[in-house]
This record gives sequence, C-alpha cells and structure tokens, in this order.
Amino acid sequence: MKKILCALIFISAFNMGYSQNADKQNEIKLNIANTIAIASVEFGYERFLDYHQSIEGTILLNDRINYHSEGGSREFETKSFKLGYNYYFGDDYAASGLYINPFFKYRSGEFTEGDASLSNRTITNMNSLIIGIGSGYKWNFNDTFVLGPFINVGRNFSDEVKDRFSAIEFNAGFNIGYRF
Repeated sequence: MKKILCALIFISAFNMGYSQNADKQNEIKLNIANTIAIASVEFGYERFLDYHQSIEGTILLNDRINYHSEGGSREFETKSFKLGYNYYFGDDYAASGLYINPFFKYRSGEFTEGDASLSNRTITNMNSLIIGIGSGYKWNFNDTFVLGPFINVGRNFSDEVKDRFSAIEFNAGFNIGYRF
C-alpha cells in the first residue's frame, strides 16, 4: 500500500501543469559527504513544479541512524526511501539559495550486533516510518550543476528502533547534482 501511495504521489507531481519557462526541470543528486565518510549512498531525484517548489525522491542505501558506526561486530543492513517537498526562498529560478524540506521517510532492514555465534547476537528490526523537516542551501551554476549542504531532523515511529537507538534522527551532508 505504501509503494502504491508513493507511486501515485510521484505520478501526480510529474503530471501537474506548471508555469515555469526554464527547460531544465529535473535534477539528480548524490550526497557525496556521506558516501565518503560512512559508505552510505544517498541518491536523489528532484522535479521542479515552479520557480520555488519541487518534489524529491531519495534512496538511501546502508542508511545509518544518527551516524552510528559499523565498527567491531555491528552491521547495518538497511535501506530507506524518502519523499519530500522543497520550497526555495531565493529570487533565482528554482533552487538557488535557502530551502526548507518537510519529508516522509521509510526505512527497512535490520541492525545486527554481537559476535558470529547466534547465542550472543542481537538483531534489531529497523523497519520504521520517519517524519521530519530539513533545510539547506543550494548553489546553482548555469542551471546545470548544483552544490549545497543540508541538515535534516526526523521523528522515528518504531518502538523497537527507539528502544535501541533514539526517537530523534539527524542526517546531514553535501549534495552534488546535475540538472537536465
């Protein structure tokens, strides 16, 4: 049901009429900071609705809650899907300057800790819904390349995840992107 709802939201967003004159209404991006620092891949797509608004979808592989390490015998086997709305406050076309990003995120997978023997191994089910808000800044170069830092804070609604980690989650990074 969640996948169908996400698909309907994406289809509706892409089929909306909009009043922008720019040709480049799509953007792909990668959170390069998290890829380098913690080996977490965060790949996103953004579709501009008008000069100051967009809808984004993001896939996060090896999504680590609050930057917990995988050192020793700790291992994350998680992936997340994030659906967000961006509102840009700058005067330039789409997405130069400060923006705000309310979002929904769904994480699936598990976190394992302990040694290889099953008797000393603890597995935490990481399936959870996260609702949050983020903000960032974006520099737009010739309406082709974009760069910018961001920070997100979200509320996790899984009791099992809250018991092991925290109900509040932080994520930050630095996106590099390409518009087409």
